[in-house]
Amino acid sequence: MKFTLEKTDGKARACEIVTEHSTIKTPIFMPVGTNASVKGLDMIDMKEILDTKIILANTYHLYLRPNDETIAKLGGLHKFSNYPHSFLTDSGGFQAFSLSKNMKQSVDGIGFKSHIDGSKHFFTPEKVIDIQYNLNSDIMMVLDDLIALPNTTERIELSIKRTTDWAYRSLVHHINKGQKNNIFAIIQGGTNFKYRAQSATELVGLEYQGKSFDGFAIGGLSVGEENQLMYDTIEATTPYMPENKPRYLMGVGTPEDIIEAIDRGVDMFDCVMPTRNARNGTLFTSFGRLNIKAAKYKLDDNPIDHECDCYTCKNYSRAYLNHLFKAKELTYFRLASIHNLHYYLTLVRKAREAILEGRFKEFKSDFYAKRS
Repeated sequence: MKFTLEKTDGKARACEIVTEHSTIKTPIFMPVGTNASVKGLDMIDMKEILDTKIILANTYHLYLRPNDETIAKLGGLHKFSNYPHSFLTDSGGFQAFSLSKNMKQSVDGIGFKSHIDGSKHFFTPEKVIDIQYNLNSDIMMVLDDLIALPNTTERIELSIKRTTDWAYRSLVHHINKGQKNNIFAIIQGGTNFKYRAQSATELVGLEYQGKSFDGFAIGGLSVGEENQLMYDTIEATTPYMPENKPRYLMGVGTPEDIIEAIDRGVDMFDCVMPTRNARNGTLFTSFGRLNIKAAKYKLDDNPIDHECDCYTCKNYSRAYLNHLFKAKELTYFRLASIHNLHYYLTLVRKAREAILEGRFKEFKSDFYAKRS
């Protein structure tokens, strides 16, 4: 992977990430394709209509179904899904934590039961990396020790220790394997600034045979804490992350969250919100959120957003989408998801342009002014 920091505007960054499969301009939003598929869309939509360069897939889900060895036999994620650009795969630790009953963490890893059939499994740092080798993702996330918040000081300290230990085991395993995939570590520490600094410093300092991680992520946020506390935690963490490597904020979030995190030096984002909200009738626009279920849109022949040039806005009206939603037509899911993802991708693209032109503060102010 090649990383270039092209321009800064305050703490906001415009960067370029080059992997084997694509060139990614940051800030970037990664659509979530949990099962190697973005819900409601196919890879023609992702490649030709949305022009995405990277999407996220899930190690836990693909390990359980269809199984990572099956995907390897079928040529890895790119060939299996017919998506030629980059994949980032998360470690699956969050899903084991949130979906599995009787999940147990130990010094060696995470034991869990499948949410599909109840079968027992155990993720070690090394096994998670091997699964992702089978998937052949461009960027692999290490296994981290995720905990619920709020929590005790003792448990947060243990989480940081395990996260660092598991990250080092992952790094050693990866370097010894000699594979070409890239590997990111995940910073933990709750919303305690001291612990975030400790976790970041420990992970950034890890090396094996003169090599370290290709990038770093901020994990464990957007789990119920107040927005401002999340923003303050990000601001307290990014100074400890290397300037010459990608910075990824996991699982966040709203358009406002993304703008605030860009302003604090984050490069990469993912979240299920654009597609999940689309399916539930909420559409993102330049002027805020629009509830397409509302009766007032029954005769509205305007596009969702006059400022949007997405496939949906160029071809269909609010009235038609209102009808599709109420009729429970599957076409609605596709058209609404295309619009919401286009909105997110356009938002980060325009943020990048503003950074390159030295006017990010103005861009941010205009973003909020339109919503008010």
